[in-house]
Amino acid sequence: MAERRHNWVEGWRLVSLLALVLAGLSLWIGAMQQFEVEGVRMVVRFTARSSLLLFCLAFAASSLARLWPAAGTHWLRRNRRYIGVSFAISHGIHAVAIICFAVMAPPLFMEATSPASLIFGSIGYAFIIAMTITSFDRTATILGPRAWRILHTSGIYYLWVQFMISFGMRVPQMPNYVWFLLPLLAVMTLRIAATLQSRRLRVPNDTAAASRTSD
Repeated sequence: MAERRHNWVEGWRLVSLLALVLAGLSLWIGAMQQFEVEGVRMVVRFTARSSLLLFCLAFAASSLARLWPAAGTHWLRRNRRYIGVSFAISHGIHAVAIICFAVMAPPLFMEATSPASLIFGSIGYAFIIAMTITSFDRTATILGPRAWRILHTSGIYYLWVQFMISFGMRVPQMPNYVWFLLPLLAVMTLRIAATLQSRRLRVPNDTAAASRTSD
């Protein structure tokens, strides 16, 4: 019974639940300001942070399961794809809020952004769309394992850099934004540690295999 309850929030059920929560909270935040400019800007900030959380969970899922195998980390790795899709939904709401902000207050929007951020942000969204489309078994099969791996690896590292720049460039004016950099640095550290551990485990296995072959 406990395992069934644990497994209920998995897969596309997890995506549906997170999508409802994100949409509901975004509407509630906007409604607090009667969906005026400040309310839309609050939604932009909220979805940036929800996207950061979901991105970090997806980024760290396999590393956590490798370094600390347990029920929770295995659940996280098992649902990494669905957390990634939920991240795409969060960032989709983020994009809608940004567009609303640009339409409602063009001078404020131009003041808050730059051509470079629009260009690199658009590249990030292109990666998100491509990675989401290929998160389904059929499209992943069509793309092929090698191309899928290249797309998702390059995409997730590009988005990591984009998050670091987006939050980091606000630190001089708003020092509290440094706290948003810490989870990004933490998940990258986990990824590096997991990779080093895999290499250490692989070397003895390769040595043993070579020894058996020579014998």
